[in-house]
Amino acid sequence: MPVPARRFLRKMRGGAQAHLLEAADGNYYIVKFANNPQSKRILVNEWIASVLLGYLEITQPKVALIEIGQDFLDANPEVHFQLGSSRKPVEAGLHFGSAFPGNPNKQAVYDFLPEVLLAKVANLAEFLGVLVFDKWAGNSDSRQAIFFRSRLQDWLPTPNAPETKTGFLAQMIDHGFLFDGPRWAFQDSPLSGLYFRPFIYQHVKGFADFDPWLERVRHFPEEVLDQALKQLPPSWLDKGDSTALERLLETLLRRRAKVPDLIADLKRGRVDPFPSWNP
Repeated sequence: MPVPARRFLRKMRGGAQAHLLEAADGNYYIVKFANNPQSKRILVNEWIASVLLGYLEITQPKVALIEIGQDFLDANPEVHFQLGSSRKPVEAGLHFGSAFPGNPNKQAVYDFLPEVLLAKVANLAEFLGVLVFDKWAGNSDSRQAIFFRSRLQDWLPTPNAPETKTGFLAQMIDHGFLFDGPRWAFQDSPLSGLYFRPFIYQHVKGFADFDPWLERVRHFPEEVLDQALKQLPPSWLDKGDSTALERLLETLLRRRAKVPDLIADLKRGRVDPFPSWNP
């Protein structure tokens, strides 16, 4: 069910020129608009990514379809694209929303942590899981993540943790350049998809460190993708995109068995991210 936008807060960095909006459900969303400068296909990629990550049990923001009405745009002239010296209007319709983890006026969110804090992130191992995901889905960008401090039981399946225990958590974000972005292809560059902090990978000793995510990819059910396709707004697909998307996802499913080789290829790149890997 789409959620209407209610209030503009600020613009975000990045080529898609996303905006932070409050929605009618009381949550705050980073919204990428369908007519963004990068392509409608960026929204399709984000939606498919949310389904894949959910099945792989990798922490990500909640996603939603955000409804932008013309009345909202008329009342919020700050909501627009800036292309050089000219402005481009955002179109009314359905757009992609990625939930901010709380109230942005109260919740501090970081895109960088010093190593001493990075080592204490409660779900740090998921960076290995999301590398499996990025290689499978052909992410041509580097891995993006945010960090915030919160009660662990609110975000992670930690049934034995004290209710009051807090800590830093990571959420994996920004998946517009899966499938090489709007090109809908698989380039498989050795260093693509890596997070920029070598600390994340220095203890990797072999493929066992990438379980259970490799196993989940290997047995990923086709019907999960079928359901994701049914949820896509038709307005996000231009003429010919439906056929192109079906071909793309057929290729994605065929790539399931290829993921271990794509991870092994990282050791043959310009920089070996796994110095502790045992041959």
